[in-house]
Amino acid sequence: MKTITLAPGERLKPAQLIRKGVLPQHIVDAARDIVAAVRTEGDAAVRRFCRDFDGVELTALRLPQEQIDAALDGLDPAFLAALEKAAAQIRAFHQREVTQSWFTTRADGTMLGVKVTPVAAAGIYVPGGRAQYPSTVLMNAIPAKVAGVERVVMVTPPQRDAAPGTAPISPYTLAAAKFAGVDEIYTVGGAQAVAALAYGTESIPRVDKITGPGNAYVAAAKQLVSGDVGIDMVAGPSEVCVLADATAKPAVVAADLMAQAEHDPLAACYLVTCDAAFAAEVEAATEQLMAQSPRADITRASLDNEGTVVVAADLAAAVDAVNTIAPEHLELHCADALGLLGRIRNAGAIFVGAWSSEPLGDYVAGPNHTLPTGGTALFSNPLSVEDFVKRSSVICYTPEGLMADAPATQRLAHAEGLWAHALSAGLRRRALELGDESVTPEALAAADLTQVAWPDDAPSVVAAGVCAGENGPARASAAGSAPAACPASAQEAE
Repeated sequence: MKTITLAPGERLKPAQLIRKGVLPQHIVDAARDIVAAVRTEGDAAVRRFCRDFDGVELTALRLPQEQIDAALDGLDPAFLAALEKAAAQIRAFHQREVTQSWFTTRADGTMLGVKVTPVAAAGIYVPGGRAQYPSTVLMNAIPAKVAGVERVVMVTPPQRDAAPGTAPISPYTLAAAKFAGVDEIYTVGGAQAVAALAYGTESIPRVDKITGPGNAYVAAAKQLVSGDVGIDMVAGPSEVCVLADATAKPAVVAADLMAQAEHDPLAACYLVTCDAAFAAEVEAATEQLMAQSPRADITRASLDNEGTVVVAADLAAAVDAVNTIAPEHLELHCADALGLLGRIRNAGAIFVGAWSSEPLGDYVAGPNHTLPTGGTALFSNPLSVEDFVKRSSVICYTPEGLMADAPATQRLAHAEGLWAHALSAGLRRRALELGDESVTPEALAAADLTQVAWPDDAPSVVAAGVCAGENGPARASAAGSAPAACPASAQEAE
């Protein structure tokens, strides 16, 4: 692991961290070609890419219900019990996030509020092929269902070695889909799955939101389709930061770093401490534990190439370094871990105290494990129910409310030179003041509509002679209501 030693008064700088950041251009270009092909060719392109990348010849893309049900037979009851416990605790946590529509009324009767509506369809991407991730299914599908999403679609790569007539997806993943309430399952992975969810094909109807982790091609595809469909985030490699003092057990800290490192050779691990000797003990413990790890090669590659130890001069500098790292997962292995919580500003998930192992959060604690990576915890949030709902502002004026707010609206519209904006409010005032007959075509044909839009009781800031830019108001006329033409330039005005 790389070591950064901070002198007294020195702060960790973002440039000192080992972070890859932007997706490689060749991956973005490849994903763009795949997305374009699926958007144009539909199922034919999806099948071609599944054959080329996954080595599987697909006939039907959607997994039949009977194969899903059959896959659950014979699963270890202990696994099913663990899955049920995890699902229940994840659901209970996310139910606390549900927000209701709300409305308030002013004294004049005007009603304002927010209408909360779930998206109609959400697609969750679950990595697969050579591995299985039932926890990812739970973490993405359950908050969608709690939010009220009617159609939750799962896409995951098919496994090459599936027996004929059986589901080409891990039974563990299928069991999680059943516990989480997934409605449709498609045996499609990679950038082609993201494109199919975003734009729809003959077999896969489009969705409104796509969530879930994946490899770099999946991340690039999500980035490319964002805007045409909602996405949760463009996730990078997983990461953990452990802030530890001398009360922590070196072997436990080493195991926690390894728990993140074994995910991926690109996973990033950070140890922040004020004790260089403790850091050395952690590294020695890592070597001892790695000797028996079945994923030692992956773990070692991550720690050697992406691992960083920060030795700070004091606890304040150590906490500042943590906030600079803004990690996906943060563990506080400190004597006063709870007391430090208020000083942590940037972290996707915070594990407080020596007993709060990050893998507990990965599986069963309840909070979502889909978290911002690569320092994006500076401004991003964990996946939640809020990712699967939309908010619509509700504005309902009474005549009294209109009369109270229309003059200010007209003044601001005048300042911006937006005549029809002011007229929209002005015509309503006119109808209330003079009656409905005052806004008939015949009445308006004889009216001075500029006076209606910008009446004398709505003087503009431009009346002083201020001239706005391209879309702003012109210089006010002598009457102070209708603007005259602005000169083409300041020089011309002089």
